[in-house]
Amino acid sequence: MQVNPYLSYDGNCGAALNFYQKVLGARIEETYPYGEGNPEMQTPPGWKDKIMHARVSIDGEIIMASDAPPGHFQKPQGFHVSLQVEDPTEAASRFKALSEGGTVTMPFGKTFFSNGFGMCVDQFGIPWMVNCPQQM
Repeated sequence: MQVNPYLSYDGNCGAALNFYQKVLGARIEETYPYGEGNPEMQTPPGWKDKIMHARVSIDGEIIMASDAPPGHFQKPQGFHVSLQVEDPTEAASRFKALSEGGTVTMPFGKTFFSNGFGMCVDQFGIPWMVNCPQQM
């Protein structure tokens, strides 16, 4: 059994995946645009290239994502994507890159439980926690 986060975007999923490719080394394994869906499916105007489903691998972990159809997007709440990074310098660098253009909700720094921890919402509205555990 696997549990994989499925992230929804407001029409900017492709840009988000390219961003994760750049800052996290993500590998985009599958993308299915709305325009390649079932011909009977009503694709909204201007949405042929938007992403109906994508599968992304980040260091072997799978995240799935899509552009929510117009009128169906809901702002993410009640969760964070947690990134565990062994090296404190790399963790700080990943945090800085993820938070660029977004909002830092807890600055990255050493805590009682971690060699480095920070929280941010990326420029696409996805909340992240970056953690460098004391022992991995």
